[in-house]
Amino acid sequence: MAIDYIAGEMEVRGVYKSFGRGKEALEDISFRLEREKFTVLCGPSGCGKTTVINLLAGYIPPDQGQIFLDGKPVTGPGWDRLVVFQETALFPWMNLWDNTMFGPIVQGKDKKESEEMARYLINKVGLTGFEKKFPYQLSGGMQRRAELIRALINKPKVMLMDEPFRGLDAMTRELMQEYIIKLYEETKMTILFITAELEEAIYLGDIAYFMTVRPGTIKKRMEINLPRPRTYRHTATPEYQELEKIAMQVVDEEAVKAFHLLRVKAGLEPSTQK
Repeated sequence: MAIDYIAGEMEVRGVYKSFGRGKEALEDISFRLEREKFTVLCGPSGCGKTTVINLLAGYIPPDQGQIFLDGKPVTGPGWDRLVVFQETALFPWMNLWDNTMFGPIVQGKDKKESEEMARYLINKVGLTGFEKKFPYQLSGGMQRRAELIRALINKPKVMLMDEPFRGLDAMTRELMQEYIIKLYEETKMTILFITAELEEAIYLGDIAYFMTVRPGTIKKRMEINLPRPRTYRHTATPEYQELEKIAMQVVDEEAVKAFHLLRVKAGLEPSTQK
């Protein structure tokens, strides 16, 4: 069974977002999520990456600027944009099957078709046999897979992923990376994936955006021209290593700035701002 996805395209134009005086999160940020591309967003801690996700999802409005989905302004949340969060958002009182079927039921979709799709996705991520298990009975990696299929079954135009593999052990993280790569390469859906891990960004993405320290804006856009299907063998190629070198320089510059700002805030260094 193959699932047909209608991939969307999003654009952020000149967006500003503040949560009060001295709490400016984003400043004149502009970028595109290209249709059928795996886009990665990187930046130092506190630069506003999660704020970007919340804006794209329609959970919060921008103070200035506009956000578009397929040329139409985003005015609020919608099933066409779904978020996979840092922490599990599975309903603890529902088993895996009911969590997976929740979206289609709420939307009133065809039950037989949705059940067929649920069985396909559950099998696709290796969770067959766990349908009646509750979230607390699943490992961290299993919960992450359950999160993915709960979003995929709704066939969003854009998948928004906010550091979904953070906190997983190295082996489980690599397994999840393989799952998301295979799912993307099969569906060709539009994905925005936020990560603080540089190696993960280059391994997964087609396009990487790098943010500045808060208030965040886009510092650099980088094309990741590694071939697909993507495997770990590509991380040993000269092309990958050159991309990592360029990205590391960008990230290091912002990390130094972030460290300086922390020390200024703590009164350990004078501010360099004029």
